[in-house]
Amino acid sequence: MRKKDKKQLIKIIISAVALISVALTEHLDLIPKLIYLNGFDLQSLLLYMIPYLIVGSAVLMRAARGILRGQMFDENFLMSIATIGAFAIGEYSEAVFVMLFYSVGELFEHVAVNKSRGSIKALLSIRADTAFIENDDGELVEIPCEQIRIGDVICVKPGGKIALDGEIIEGSSSVNTVALTGESLPRDVKEGDVVLSGCVNMQGFIKIRVTKLFGDSTVSKILQLVESSVENKSKSENFITKFARFYTPAVVGAAALLAILPPLIIGADSIDVWQNWVGRAMTFLVISCPCALVISVPLSYFGGIGSASSKGILVKGSSYLDALAKCDTVVFDKTGTLTEGNFTVTNIKTDGIDRAKLLSLASSAEKYSTHPISLAIITAANAEICATGHEATEIKEVSGRGVKALVDEKLLLVGNAELMRENNISLPSDTLAERGVTVYVAHGNEYLGAITVSDRPKQKATSALAKLRKLGVKRTVMLTGDRTAEAKLTASELGIDEYHAELLPADKVTAIETLLQKSKNGANVAFVGDGINDAPVLARADVGIAMGALGSDAAIEAADIVLMNDDLDRIGDSILIAKKTRRIVIQNIVFALGIKAGVLALGALGLVGLNAAVFADVGVAVIAILNSMRALK
Repeated sequence: MRKKDKKQLIKIIISAVALISVALTEHLDLIPKLIYLNGFDLQSLLLYMIPYLIVGSAVLMRAARGILRGQMFDENFLMSIATIGAFAIGEYSEAVFVMLFYSVGELFEHVAVNKSRGSIKALLSIRADTAFIENDDGELVEIPCEQIRIGDVICVKPGGKIALDGEIIEGSSSVNTVALTGESLPRDVKEGDVVLSGCVNMQGFIKIRVTKLFGDSTVSKILQLVESSVENKSKSENFITKFARFYTPAVVGAAALLAILPPLIIGADSIDVWQNWVGRAMTFLVISCPCALVISVPLSYFGGIGSASSKGILVKGSSYLDALAKCDTVVFDKTGTLTEGNFTVTNIKTDGIDRAKLLSLASSAEKYSTHPISLAIITAANAEICATGHEATEIKEVSGRGVKALVDEKLLLVGNAELMRENNISLPSDTLAERGVTVYVAHGNEYLGAITVSDRPKQKATSALAKLRKLGVKRTVMLTGDRTAEAKLTASELGIDEYHAELLPADKVTAIETLLQKSKNGANVAFVGDGINDAPVLARADVGIAMGALGSDAAIEAADIVLMNDDLDRIGDSILIAKKTRRIVIQNIVFALGIKAGVLALGALGLVGLNAAVFADVGVAVIAILNSMRALK
């Protein structure tokens, strides 16, 4: 509890004790009535004003400031006018009780909001505002991160936070990424590895060459995203904001008419009749205060966003949480999303040559390439400790086909079938793999064999898709640029309902637009991609989800929801949080409006008094806040 809230709690306790003391004094006639003004019991008024002002002075001051600013129609104004009116008709204890109970509700609201912000505020602690650099004497000097430039070298001690993104140039360690990804398992890093701000260095002393300025670092971008999330309000929140703006002046006017019209119509000639209808009007005002809606709906969404952030799921605003809750179609990119995104050699077929020699020849031609397929072949060759006697020269990359080189003064070809056909190399009919890419090898116009390189589905892919179906997702779709045969195999293996293969980036956008047109009854379409190559599709979908986007600026910019690791289960977690949050919001709206409508009617008829009004206002708000806090779990 904050210091400010503790002070408010003390005021509430003192006011409550004072109210009980005054009420007992009045009831037991412990103090004789000595102060009267023209027959009016001024003494009771003054006694009850003590607990009233202790707990209600802040509300009265906020109401006064609102009136001066021309923004009078808020809950402070309603509570002030209702309690002052109660004093005017002699309902002293009820007036104090209303203000006291309202202050309890306010305190409860502040505590709940602070608790819901806790998981988001925890992110602020992961940012280091200073970093250590080594001076000319070899001493570590601490300086503000804003002064560090790209190319500078920072030093991170064991247990220290990594302040800026960069590449390790000296040392090795394990880093804790839980604050960014929600994963508790540390990641081992060494020289040449990229590390991100917000991670904690757990073991060794490391030196990092900075690659991004402080304002552009991963942790800064994440914090900017989270801090701005409240600006993107959902339709429910926007409705409540507009509702309260018109609702409050309407009920104030209705209360005024309730106080004046009935006595005039019946021709009342007694002060008691006027007091009765003014009392009903005051009760009407207290009941009508929209606190439960104004507080609980944003609080529910804030709780949902906070719960998601604690799992490494960053939601850019409650509007996206609301949209995700209504998704019945989830579209996936294939490579890096449903599959591991790391190509490996999965099969080798030789023709009159040793397996190791085939790998050695192929890797000698691929040694300067950074293409994923080339890297997979080189890795496989290194893993099998192939002979290194083949030295390739005059290496030439043929775009879209493969590589040519000279080995032992003979032409070496490593590439696809098109490259082989262009060089009159005959291929066996059984070499094409069902999954992956087939790389053929020929040397001196002689076919030697084929190497299959493929990208395997992630281990959790099947179970994660099953989880989505349990959460109400009716259709799953896969979009890929891969060939149709491989797309069909992956879709069948994972249980994908629909797939579209051999797509260019523009084709993926067209496919998403087609799916959007087919969606019915307000259902939304979510797209899950890696956030780098799929930015246009992420932006076009109703909800763009960038997965495994740790450190990817493109993902953070293009997506509506950012999953900071590669865990497919996080997609289901996101939908579960969104649906639960929306369910809580609807419950609060229905409950608050239903109770208020009923008690308003009873209050206007004079069947309930201020005590019931307090329940309809503060009691309903407290119950709605308690319900909203479930979104945190």
